[in-house]
Amino acid sequence: MTQHLSWHPVSTRPDLLAEPVRTALEGSPLADSVQVAAIDPDLADTQALVDATDVTLEESANCIVVLGRRGEIERVTAALVLATTRADVNTTIRKSLDVRKASFMPMERAVTETAMEFGGITPVGLPADWPVLVDSRVVEAARVVIGSGIRGSKLRLPGASVARLPGVRVVEGLAR
Repeated sequence: MTQHLSWHPVSTRPDLLAEPVRTALEGSPLADSVQVAAIDPDLADTQALVDATDVTLEESANCIVVLGRRGEIERVTAALVLATTRADVNTTIRKSLDVRKASFMPMERAVTETAMEFGGITPVGLPADWPVLVDSRVVEAARVVIGSGIRGSKLRLPGASVARLPGVRVVEGLAR
């Protein structure tokens, strides 16, 4: 049986947000367009959520954290792509970071540096010095469902609102 999620304005359920996400949304003009829903933490992974709830794969977006190096210089970025696509880490993201090689940041480090839970990492509330690359198809979507910083909830917002998050750069062809 499909579970229908109950969406609430984030201002009414700050308990469902990781601390950096809550801080980023407090007083933000975007907060009015963002909703949050509690989920079973076992459903934090996109496919599990889609299989068990009324959230569709087409409206789901995944945030990844990518690390690259050029010599001794390390560069980090987050990327947000629709769940129906795959982030182009080895070409588009690598070139945007201006590094020779790019790969996913190790999970433990990503969790520590974002202060978010694995499976809940979101572009909302990331470290201020991290650029956030967003595939143009995310921004074109009517709405997207993304992490909330914890495994026990999800955020839903208009795709166009994602482009207004701090540090976001919309990139055509970020995903395939």
